[in-house]
Amino acid sequence: MRNTLRFTGVGGQGVLLAGEIMAACKIKNKGFGLKTATYTSQVRGGATVVDITLDDNEIRYPYANEGEIDFMLSVANVSYHQFKSGVKPGGIIVVDPNLVHPTDEDRKIWKIIEIPIITIAKEEVGNVITQSVVALSITNTMTKVLDDDSLEEVMLSKVPAKVHAANKMAFKLGREYALKAMAN
Repeated sequence: MRNTLRFTGVGGQGVLLAGEIMAACKIKNKGFGLKTATYTSQVRGGATVVDITLDDNEIRYPYANEGEIDFMLSVANVSYHQFKSGVKPGGIIVVDPNLVHPTDEDRKIWKIIEIPIITIAKEEVGNVITQSVVALSITNTMTKVLDDDSLEEVMLSKVPAKVHAANKMAFKLGREYALKAMAN
């Protein structure tokens, strides 16, 4: 089964790493996964989008077609508005409500879920850099596209050992917040 996901943010928020981790996890578990990224020339602060395609079969076309994204997570207003049109009608979009402001029309087209991703990383984990792991965990909890334990293992292999404890906490909190949001 093919799943197409999208992360949007700005340079420096870790959306590229989150996409890389998801694709690597799918490959590790004998599937096909890839990420394609688009970002501006600004190293920090420029609009960034990462599309992640996961499939049990070979992926022959690496780009998501307009309107085929099943799930999007956004932590930057500029990127949200620039890349939301790729999400299929009725798809799920998770946004950080402190940073992303969907329109009333957006709420009619997509299922918008608000989770304060940056605040969770900054205040509950104590390390804002873990925001990409919070986002990764939220995404997988809501989509169930990968095995959680395997995803956490791959994530830990991609981050320095000195931040493993913080990233484990970020992964756990992302799951908890996603489950709460899905119950509402």
